[in-house]
Amino acid sequence: MEELDTSAVVSDPSSVEEDSHKDGLAFKNRLDLTELSAAVVKIKNQLGKVIVGQEEMIDLLIVSILANGHSLIEGVPGVAKTVTAKLLAKTMQIGFSRIQFTPDLMPSDILGTSVFSMKNNEFEFKAGPIFSNIILIDEINRAPAKTQAALFEAMAERQVTIDGHEYNLESPFLVFATQNPVEQEGTYRLPEAQLDRFLFKINVDYPNLAEEIKILEGNHARKNEDPETLIEGVLTAATIKKYQSIIKEIIIEDNLIKYIAEIVLNTRNNANLYLGASPRASIAIMNGSKAYAALMGRDFVTPDDIKYIAKSVMCHRIILTPEREMEGFTADRAVAQILETIEIPR
Repeated sequence: MEELDTSAVVSDPSSVEEDSHKDGLAFKNRLDLTELSAAVVKIKNQLGKVIVGQEEMIDLLIVSILANGHSLIEGVPGVAKTVTAKLLAKTMQIGFSRIQFTPDLMPSDILGTSVFSMKNNEFEFKAGPIFSNIILIDEINRAPAKTQAALFEAMAERQVTIDGHEYNLESPFLVFATQNPVEQEGTYRLPEAQLDRFLFKINVDYPNLAEEIKILEGNHARKNEDPETLIEGVLTAATIKKYQSIIKEIIIEDNLIKYIAEIVLNTRNNANLYLGASPRASIAIMNGSKAYAALMGRDFVTPDDIKYIAKSVMCHRIILTPEREMEGFTADRAVAQILETIEIPR
């Protein structure tokens, strides 16, 4: 994914209170983003104690929290996918569960099951690890389709139905899932219906030389110290819900809403694509763009926000035609072409 300059993230939260600057132009926020911006800086400072680089992954994970959406993180083993998600969860003082997906994992291992109680001669429901706030699913594509399907209702509706009873999941409820590339041995391709429930798919690459050196130096300096002990809680459940409410108030003009609709509609009529993006993708782009604008210290969405977010929203939702896939064409290129084709609102 093309990297966007994130230097506009406000390092001094007090500077957001009155005027903000972008491209030399001054503007005054109509929403007070001071507290939110300060929280983002604190989160990044905490993660920076352990994580080297991976700015884009961290930004998109924070955006997904603000937009109340789930994220799928894909990359080869060893590039800090799980560690980053786990440490990010640790910056939030809320419930956390980690589930290691394996080929023999059953739906009841995730959701829970009814157990007969000898004490009162009744079945009692024993909640599974899905009943928490942040759910870290490691190697999600190593479990079979039956187990994948167990997540559908939880991710889309924030509830699970077991033995005819509905159980609501406590807010905030967010799923961070890691997966290895589907070409690797022992992996299953996730169903399209499940992929559509992820706000983002975040691709994580290898670090460059300078980052690799910093990783080694940091690991050497910590010696026997557990990295998790370095991370302090920054957000509570109440503050997360407060910031998610602020994101809904971020301003987006009508012409930008039309721009999002045109981008998604193009995927459904595109000769390169067998399957286009759903209306859920349109909503994801809008909500993600609002959250990204707030991350940048603005209370309004710009076309650049939409173009940046659209790549992470759409690439896992579209399917290339067999002919284009055989030619080596990629979903990333398809989305890039669509974004070049649609006229940017002025």
